[in-house]
Amino acid sequence: MEVSTVEDYKLKGLGAIDEKSMAPRSISSNDMIFRADKIDLKSLDVQLEKHLSRVWSRNVENQNQRPKEVWEIDPSKLEIRYLVANGTYGTVYRGTYDNQDVAVKLLDWGEDGMTTAAETVAIRASFKQEVTVWQKLEHPNVTKFVGASMGTSNLKIPSKNPSEGYTTYPSRACCVLVEFLHGGTLKNYLFKNRKKKLAFKIVIQLALDLSRGLSYLHSEKIVHRDVKAENMLLDTDRTLKIADFGVARVEAQNPQDMTGETGTLGYMAPEVLDGKPYNRKCDVYSFGICLWEIYCCDLPYPDLSFAEVSSAVVRQNLRPEIPRCCPSSLSHVMKKCWDANPQKRPEMDEVVRLLEAIDTSKGGGMIPEDQAGGCFCFGPTRGP
Repeated sequence: MEVSTVEDYKLKGLGAIDEKSMAPRSISSNDMIFRADKIDLKSLDVQLEKHLSRVWSRNVENQNQRPKEVWEIDPSKLEIRYLVANGTYGTVYRGTYDNQDVAVKLLDWGEDGMTTAAETVAIRASFKQEVTVWQKLEHPNVTKFVGASMGTSNLKIPSKNPSEGYTTYPSRACCVLVEFLHGGTLKNYLFKNRKKKLAFKIVIQLALDLSRGLSYLHSEKIVHRDVKAENMLLDTDRTLKIADFGVARVEAQNPQDMTGETGTLGYMAPEVLDGKPYNRKCDVYSFGICLWEIYCCDLPYPDLSFAEVSSAVVRQNLRPEIPRCCPSSLSHVMKKCWDANPQKRPEMDEVVRLLEAIDTSKGGGMIPEDQAGGCFCFGPTRGP
């Protein structure tokens, strides 16, 4: 017959032992001893994931029983028509909401299996906070916010193949509705005009639209963090509006709280590329690159790899080459905006004033690619 020792009882988690009687006394939580090598951590992780998923599902099921946020949409009024684009932070569809043309962005954060349930809950909490800020914004050069939803289980989403009808989306996903602009992206507009370029007055008009929109966002303590031609939309009158706030955030009081490579390479400020703290001046840098892009109807650094651009911008002060025909009043703005020192970059309201002071009556646009000879900056105006 096997004799159990005091140590055996303790290892089995039976609590304290009366050594005289060798009988286990009542067990308290303070007396419990567990063997670390017997704990199944993977199983605990799975149980936690299931628990958080159930909590999220209950929140979605009960959302009709709680007071709605002022920005929450009624899914029954939304019709998603077709896919427009796939982005870094979600998928964009065209649709109608309450008889209004809208762009519907489905945000699939945490739905790719790479994010834990706890991280997903935290992301959505941040999403809710920022949507609350965005729904209050009102400016002619910022896309108009229509509404949002924290759960998409009731949405009918067209499949990539029309014959397959509709598809479903994870219930924990979020969606954002903004006004739909029929002019497309600034990037596509510049590409269409890459040969004949743009009239100088159009260059300044687009630059002013963008600078005024950014100035407004900064006045509201919003840092966009991904300013680029692809994230700017045009309406039928060629008015530019800032869009795609997937990585935008309220500016931190302490710059140390805003770090990390957020944005698109080629437009990212040196301090962002270098992992240093940054503030709204990172948007000013990106604006400088966009201003060059609008003037040249070209892409910055087309022949360099990502690694080469990142290294050269930070260590060699690499910037796009400004054409010799560019008026000094405009090149001056570009250089001020993309200064390596964030403190030397102007605020966006100053940029607006500098652009407003530029005389466009004498032309000043680029020479077409098929035009040989000298510079005709002050010749007849060109472009549409």
